[in-house]
Amino acid sequence: MKIVADTGLLVALVNADDRHHDWAEQVVRQADLPVLTCEPVLSEAAFHLRSADPLLAMLENDDIAVAFEVASHVAYLRQLALRYGDRAPDLADLCLIRMSELYPRHVVATVDESDFRVYRRNKREAIPLLFPPHR
Repeated sequence: MKIVADTGLLVALVNADDRHHDWAEQVVRQADLPVLTCEPVLSEAAFHLRSADPLLAMLENDDIAVAFEVASHVAYLRQLALRYGDRAPDLADLCLIRMSELYPRHVVATVDESDFRVYRRNKREAIPLLFPPHR
């Protein structure tokens, strides 16, 4: 399975105490490596984990790969920011929406179900998503 990782997946994967840890491990075990992500997601994950080291180790081991350059998509990201302004999307979410367009065979793995159920790629196409199971 080809995956684009959101912050929640990476945080849950690293943090054994996270309530979604088992789900994150299962997702990554089933994923074709490397799992793709973007630098804003890595920044958010490092903030939540209070350390960049585990994320850098995953990059170094080719478990994850940065597959998006914000500077190359600024105008499009601004359009998305305006389109979804009522949801106040962060930069990571905007990048993931764009990545889902650039990598249409990848599934976005996220714990942010409420926002990603609303976001659309190519203006009206549902983004293929993978969420933790409801408890």
